[in-house]
Amino acid sequence: MDSELVQQLVVPLAVATLAVIVFVVGNRLRPTSWRETEDEGSGTLVLDLINTLFMAVAAFVVVICWQQYDNAHNHTVAESKALVDVYWAAHSMPEPAHEQIQRLVHAYTEQVVTVEWPEMDNEERLSQSTQDTFDKLRDTVLAIQSEDASVTELQAKAVAALDAAAQARHDRAMDSKLGMPGFLYTALWFTTILLLCSAALSGVEVTKRSVVMTALLGVVVGAAIVAIYGLDRPFSGGNIVSKDAFELALSRYQDIT
Repeated sequence: MDSELVQQLVVPLAVATLAVIVFVVGNRLRPTSWRETEDEGSGTLVLDLINTLFMAVAAFVVVICWQQYDNAHNHTVAESKALVDVYWAAHSMPEPAHEQIQRLVHAYTEQVVTVEWPEMDNEERLSQSTQDTFDKLRDTVLAIQSEDASVTELQAKAVAALDAAAQARHDRAMDSKLGMPGFLYTALWFTTILLLCSAALSGVEVTKRSVVMTALLGVVVGAAIVAIYGLDRPFSGGNIVSKDAFELALSRYQDIT
C-alpha cells in the first residue's frame, strides 16, 4: 500500500483514538459537579470559542497553503510558455542554430519532467544537471552572430523568452523550498487538542453514541490535518503541482517541428 495512503488512513484513526481516550479519561478525572450544572452558559461559550478558533486557524492555514500551490502552478505555466516561444523562434533560424537550440530546449524540458520533478519532491531543490542544460541553451542563443536582420530579430525574441523562463525557474526554485511557518502549525495543533478536549469539558456522559460521535469528530479533524500537510509544500508531499504544462510543451514541440 502506498505510504501516503497509509498516512491518510492512520492519522485520522490515530486522532480518533486519541479523542476517545481523552474523552473517557477526562470523564473519570473531571469533578462530579461538572457533569450536571445549572449554569451552562459559560461552558457553551468556551466550547463555541474552541470550535470557532479551530476553524479559523485551519481555514487560515489552508488559504495560505493553497495560495502557495497556485503560485507554484502559475510559475510552471509561465516557464513552459516561454520555452515554447524559444522553440518557435528557433524554428525559423538557419542551421546550425535551428537544430542546436531546438534540441537543447527539448532536452531541458524533458529533464525538468523526468529528473527535476522527482528531485524537487525528494530534495526540495532544483537539479544542477538541468540547470547546466539551461545555461548551455542560453549560451547557444547568445552566441548567434548574423548580419541578417530577421535572424537578429529572432535571436532577440529567443533571448527575451529565455529571460522569462529563467525568472520562472527562479520562482520555481523558491517555491520548492516554501513551507508553512512553524507557529501556524503550533496554533493548529493547539486548537486541535482543545477541540479534542471539548467533549470531556462539556460534561457529556460516556455512552456508545457519545463515543461514536467523538470518534467521528477525531476522524474529521485528522482528515483535515492530513489535507493541510498535503498542501504544505507545492512540489513535495501528498499534493504535488502537476508537470502537465511541461508535458504539453513537449507535445507542442512536435507540432512545431
